[in-house]
Amino acid sequence: MSSYINIHKKQNSLYGSVSITGSKSVSNRLLILKAIYTDDIQIENLSNSEDTQILKKNLNSASNIMDIHHAGTAMRFLTSYLSVQEGKEVILTGSNRMKERPISVLVEALKKLGSEIIYLEKVGYPPIKIFGKKIFGGEIDINAKISSQYISSLMLIASTFQMGLKIYLKEKITSIPYIKMTFDLLILAGIKAFWKDKIIHIYPGKETGKKYFSIESDWSSASYYYSMVTIAKKSHITLSSYKNESLQGDREVSSIYEKYFGISTIFDKKNRITLNKRFNFIPPRIIHLDLNKTPDLVQTIVVTCSALGIKCHLKGLETLKIKETDRLRALKNELFKFGIKIKITNSCLEITDFFQKKINSKIIKTYQDHRMAMSFSPFGLLYPIQIEDPNVVEKSYPDFWKDLKYLGFSIDYYEE
Repeated sequence: MSSYINIHKKQNSLYGSVSITGSKSVSNRLLILKAIYTDDIQIENLSNSEDTQILKKNLNSASNIMDIHHAGTAMRFLTSYLSVQEGKEVILTGSNRMKERPISVLVEALKKLGSEIIYLEKVGYPPIKIFGKKIFGGEIDINAKISSQYISSLMLIASTFQMGLKIYLKEKITSIPYIKMTFDLLILAGIKAFWKDKIIHIYPGKETGKKYFSIESDWSSASYYYSMVTIAKKSHITLSSYKNESLQGDREVSSIYEKYFGISTIFDKKNRITLNKRFNFIPPRIIHLDLNKTPDLVQTIVVTCSALGIKCHLKGLETLKIKETDRLRALKNELFKFGIKIKITNSCLEITDFFQKKINSKIIKTYQDHRMAMSFSPFGLLYPIQIEDPNVVEKSYPDFWKDLKYLGFSIDYYEE
């Protein structure tokens, strides 16, 4: 049985306040550190995302089979964490899509350091069986171009190695803000670490560090409201709770939407941000951006451009093909339904043309990807649209549809 929603807002305006839970990325990293250093880490405002809840559940599980479904971060982080749980043997598996997402770079790095991990089906892909043991540590080379999560995963457990870990980053570093987030959290937690150019050195052990972490709200989730405020004719949205000095790379969304779409971000003393449209702002006819550092913003920006009739050329998108779906192809397929022609390569996306095509309530496919569902929802400010598998948003932002309804969107659920 398939499900979908009809989403539309009769008035093309947007007013209200929304409270978003803690960053999924920060939450997942702190959960690993808390699992390693139980009494030294306390967490407030943990993300209520499905990804984070799955990770938390499995970290507390005594089972020897862990199914993390679609949670890619949980797969990467648990692979490293379980490899240092001495005497524990665990099978780590997931959904059919997860079994198509490569993990060999991380597994082979761990094996070089002394871990014992075997592939149970296709070599290089989950499911895997992990035999937990003490790891001596040392040095490792890793391809930094494929996924920053492999690097973060190693960094989070490196302080448990007897000799610590020195990581040499090879190739171009992708999604570098996520690596910096991990590095900064290690420092705050009292773990000695050094990073210069393409060498990261994590020292063994832990000193006294910050004990209580109140997690900032998720900037990736805020990006959908930037898109809505841009598309709406009149708007005034307040979001909480956000910090001007953020650990999250997707904080860059505020600068991007200020420069290219005329959306100002005002911070107040209560860690709230207010999004406003700048009067008389004229957007560029074409936008050129390198989103290598912020790949989770790609879908949001492409939909915003599409809704406004702005062409764009985005590069640095190498990791999007191994996400929950091939996000570049998914964008090309679904935006064609709106009369938008897109050209893609392995690392670039370009909106090349807008042609007349009647919108006749075609269902937007989500491809089991939460960001497809949320990034396309702002089209509901322009005309009624349908989005399949609405529950997919639970992966990162379970309250998304409820919050849109609170802001005045008409949302109707259907099953067939």
